[in-house]
Amino acid sequence: MAWKDDALEHAKADAPREACGLVVVIKGRRKYWPCRNLAVAATDFFILDPEDYAAAEDAGTIHAIFHSHPTTPAVPSEADKIACEKSDLPWFIVNPVTGSWCEHKPEGYRAPLLGREWVWGVTDCWTLVRDWYAEEWGLELRDWDRPADPNYFTYNPMFEECFAATGFVDVTGKEVQIGDMFLMSLAAPGLNHCAVYLGHQHFLHHVRGRLSSRDIYGGYYQKNTGRVLRHSSRCQ
Repeated sequence: MAWKDDALEHAKADAPREACGLVVVIKGRRKYWPCRNLAVAATDFFILDPEDYAAAEDAGTIHAIFHSHPTTPAVPSEADKIACEKSDLPWFIVNPVTGSWCEHKPEGYRAPLLGREWVWGVTDCWTLVRDWYAEEWGLELRDWDRPADPNYFTYNPMFEECFAATGFVDVTGKEVQIGDMFLMSLAAPGLNHCAVYLGHQHFLHHVRGRLSSRDIYGGYYQKNTGRVLRHSSRCQ
């Protein structure tokens, strides 16, 4: 297919960064639409430029999403599977070294809460908290847009600006309940990390560079908790 040839050339040219693009149907034919990868750590994941996406929508009908795996096999990662579900489109992946391809389609995949890998904007601390509320309480919380650079967020977090609009109220100083959300300061002064309390002095969270985990709430994490939040649906 001609579009695959164009996509492969893009992947080779961008290596070792991940290349990304779209397969767009224009006048009845599939065309490859190269897009910019806005991710700072673009060797690990991609953030497709929304302006490029909008331009492709104006030009035709978006058929699929494409990206490359420059240093790993052309198979969907857990983050790819999650993002594919969110996009509701087929995904094509290529390894530019071997030239091998795969296609992955939305199939209802749901990542486990424990042991998932950290990927900014796809499987990070806010994603985990949102997934817990969805699975345990049936609450669909807003998935706020993140800046392209996770390092920027670390020093300029959004949680304090967004928690009220997401349906949470501050209950800091009150007795902690199951389902309360903690806002913590990790590796920087601002409240840049969120977690959910599970009861019995345990909480669920996802720290950058680690797998999501269930840990004891005390010591370092308790000391660095700046706010305790409760969803308004659970307030008396």
